[in-house]
Amino acid sequence: MSTSNLPRILLVDDNRPNLKILIGALRDEYKISVATNGRQALDMVEALQPDIILLDVMMPEMNGYQVCEKLKENPNTADIPVIFITALTDSSEKARAFQAGGVDFITKPVELIEVKARVSTHLALERAQLSLKNQNATLEQRVQERTRELSDTRIDLIRRLSMAAEYRDTDTGDHILRMSHYCKLIADNMGLSHDLCEEIYVASPMHDVGKIGIPDHILRKPGKLDPSEWEIMKTHTTIGAEILSNGKYSLLQTARTIALTHHERWDGKGYPNGLAGKDIPISGRIVGLCDVFDALTSVRPYKAAWPVDKAVETICEENGTHFDPVVVECFMDLQPEVNRIREAHETDMAAASPSE
Repeated sequence: MSTSNLPRILLVDDNRPNLKILIGALRDEYKISVATNGRQALDMVEALQPDIILLDVMMPEMNGYQVCEKLKENPNTADIPVIFITALTDSSEKARAFQAGGVDFITKPVELIEVKARVSTHLALERAQLSLKNQNATLEQRVQERTRELSDTRIDLIRRLSMAAEYRDTDTGDHILRMSHYCKLIADNMGLSHDLCEEIYVASPMHDVGKIGIPDHILRKPGKLDPSEWEIMKTHTTIGAEILSNGKYSLLQTARTIALTHHERWDGKGYPNGLAGKDIPISGRIVGLCDVFDALTSVRPYKAAWPVDKAVETICEENGTHFDPVVVECFMDLQPEVNRIREAHETDMAAASPSE
């Protein structure tokens, strides 16, 4: 076998005759490195990264127990197995050796057959542990990849199902992409929890899922709805909430809340339940503003796209009436980021004047 493939042993002993005996017994099967005191051993270990260390206990300046404790404190050397070789035979010394982090204890004078057997056994155990550790790391990586894949699939599926409703109302599904990014941007900057920000981001595309239950002649009417049509249109909130009801998971519960409350108003004049102020869940308040902004700046069957400055002016005018003042303030502070999102997803927007 090539010496480059042999396991490396570090022998640490201040007694040269002892070292000579061990070297003679082990050199045919292992690469041997030698240190004659504890400090030298510590200097060598990190650079050599031996597979195993045979360590004497009684040495000047720093004894073997102290050396082993130092090795175990260092993450780069903590996993290297240490076998103590010593003339000390008291049971308390053995206990101290194991407390210091040793894996085995051999008394002098040594039986070379025993030394070779102990070294071989611990190296085999170390290889098995390393193999198991690598297998666990590989398994963990696969689990993480699968979890990300399932999460990405879930988000993609939610968006595609949401687009099924949006296609009946708009020319493309870009509205839900822009709006979900607006919502996450605002939620993050309002200091909401990471989990809630992610849920708002993923769930917000389902805000208008209830429109799947609104007749086409109302949903796509190219003019103003009459009072009876408007009452039917408003039911998309409760239809959406019904579709998303009884969900076991927090994400679906957030989606239901958004579908039901994104048309409530800060002044209590919204629908379907006339909630006001902080009685409106924060997810509904955020989605409500982002939905209005994107609707104003997008083409609809009944209107052309508004210029951004006109839409922003309208948001400001309705601060404290339609919209939560805190959400409006955050939205205004984030205008550069909002515009970048619009530019990245501008398929269904046209630079036209507001429809009269």
